[in-house]
Amino acid sequence: MIELTGLTKHYGEKVAVDHLTCTVRPGIVTGFLGPNGAGKSTTMRMMLGLDRPTAGDVRIDGKHYADLHDPLTYIGALLEAEPWHPGRSAYHHLLCLAQSNRIPAQRVHQVLDTVGLTSVARKRTKGFSLGMGQRLGIAAALLGDPRVLLFDEPVNGLDPEGIHWIRNLMKDLAAQGRTVFVSSHLMSEMALTADHLVVIGQGRLLADTSMAEFIARNSRSFVRVRTPQPEALRDALHSAGITAQSSADGAFEIRDVGAARLGDLAAEHGIVLHELSPQHASLEEAFMRLTAETVEYHAHDGEPLPEEKQPAWGADWRQRRGKGA
Repeated sequence: MIELTGLTKHYGEKVAVDHLTCTVRPGIVTGFLGPNGAGKSTTMRMMLGLDRPTAGDVRIDGKHYADLHDPLTYIGALLEAEPWHPGRSAYHHLLCLAQSNRIPAQRVHQVLDTVGLTSVARKRTKGFSLGMGQRLGIAAALLGDPRVLLFDEPVNGLDPEGIHWIRNLMKDLAAQGRTVFVSSHLMSEMALTADHLVVIGQGRLLADTSMAEFIARNSRSFVRVRTPQPEALRDALHSAGITAQSSADGAFEIRDVGAARLGDLAAEHGIVLHELSPQHASLEEAFMRLTAETVEYHAHDGEPLPEEKQPAWGADWRQRRGKGA
């Protein structure tokens, strides 16, 4: 279990994490979500003692990370890409970690087999692809058979088979009673993997709830209806007190009314339907709605910023360009 209490981190005047309090419990996969710059990586680094909190506290199974003996046997983590010497083989990289934490050498062979790297175990890691590097990082996290696991963007570089494998691995680890905490920007994958969500924005806690409750609270489902008799359907809906919105392709989008009720209503009025399809809310929609006000980096669809919002270096460059620089 991971317990965060008022966890805060300042970098000068910048507040990266702002009084964050939550508990990551064992037995489930907890997803950690937030826009870029929300403070996710800083939070995970503080969990591992890599960054010192400005204020607050974080404990792993009731202890500070610095107080853990042989920490790889308590908590395993994948936080950075390629955190190893490129001239060292996968086997020797893991063996070094094992020896530093008094982990039997046979465990190295076990985790290499688990992540599918046995055939390249003696090859230097400098020739590894991104996906192979991710697998090696996951092997290092599993090495001490830890009770707590942290994964930051674990599917980066993995092919579809690898993504399916890591998804099932995280679920299996949680089913064994371990604490599994995973950060990712890939919403479709997180929706299939996580049971619970912790969502932050600008360093502050926005949500700490189950996946189902998060989606239900922050997005809305609707029923899509398409007919060759749109005016007749509009009149029937109006007479029943049902409000519908028209979509770009001429279909109707109707909220708060079930598909069965709409089908019955159309049948009562002899209206032919070409489509009657419930559109379920998604994690992506819910996330976008909740975090819209906390996004730090916005794209502008190729349109230039107004002059007063352009950075100083941009104005200087434009001026020099105008002078033939």
